Amino acid sequence: MQINERIVGDVTILDLEGKMTLGEGDELLKDKINSLLAKGTRKLVLNLEGVPYIDSAGLGEMVRTYTTVKKQSGTLKLLNLTKRIQDLLSITKLTTVFDTFDNEEEAVKSFA
Repeated sequence: MQINERIVGDVTILDLEGKMTLGEGDELLKDKINSLLAKGTRKLVLNLEGVPYIDSAGLGEMVRTYTTVKKQSGTLKLLNLTKRIQDLLSITKLTTVFDTFDNEEEAVKSFA
């Protein structure tokens, strides 16, 4: 998995590409989020458009990331979920936890 970071206003958007599975992306995401939080970043969006598959470890890492960001008084939102990921979040009832968006502009505005 690859993570590309970009900043829109005061919001950091992480464009994720590749599978988020055990040993392939979960640790990468954890390290990236921890380094951003250490720098004081508190408004984060995970763009999942380029993520075709998430396994239980990847899902666990997303939940851990959400909790870590929240504990640091930050906010984490999800953008561009594929149908497969939307279904996964619905089945696991995580749609009640994450704010999700289909439009980047709306996601960025939601922090205002």
